[in-house]
Amino acid sequence: MKKFVRDYAFLFGIAGLIILLDQLTKAYVRANLPLGSYWAPWDWMMPYARFVHILNTGVAFGMFQNFGKIFAVLAAAIAVAIIYYFPRVPRNDGLLRLALAMQLAGAVGNLIDRVLNNGAVTDFISVGTFAVFNVADASITVGVGVMLLAALLQERRDQAARKADAHLADVLLDAASTPAASGTTDGEGEDR
Repeated sequence: MKKFVRDYAFLFGIAGLIILLDQLTKAYVRANLPLGSYWAPWDWMMPYARFVHILNTGVAFGMFQNFGKIFAVLAAAIAVAIIYYFPRVPRNDGLLRLALAMQLAGAVGNLIDRVLNNGAVTDFISVGTFAVFNVADASITVGVGVMLLAALLQERRDQAARKADAHLADVLLDAASTPAASGTTDGEGEDR
């Protein structure tokens, strides 16, 4: 039981905080910003950053509209896969564990929306001409970036370890092939 708690405390702790932030911000937008309307704290920000209340039945960037229920099933499958896989990630691989927690939070945050809103997700963050998104979307995107960084760093560690192993093998081979190491002197120093 202790191993179970240790394995999942980080995952559910990080994911839970992100899901809470996601759901609170979506609820605030739904309660205070009518569907389709915009708001920015200062008018000069409007072209650059603003809040806009929209419902998205597709996925990122508004692609594949009207497939919300299919994406709900996909999000549930992804969440189950992350929960299943997480204990297999080494505890010292903090970046990968963080990435999986962020992706779980994003999947579950949007899944909650899809279940409660007939397949639609509340999006509200609008920056420039970029697609409107929410905290869950940002969590998935940043989680993918963290996962790529973790993979890159792990590859560098593996590459350094391979170089160190190759160098050690070379040193051992050199040491084994030198005459002093083998105990022979090729006749030098022998009594005649």
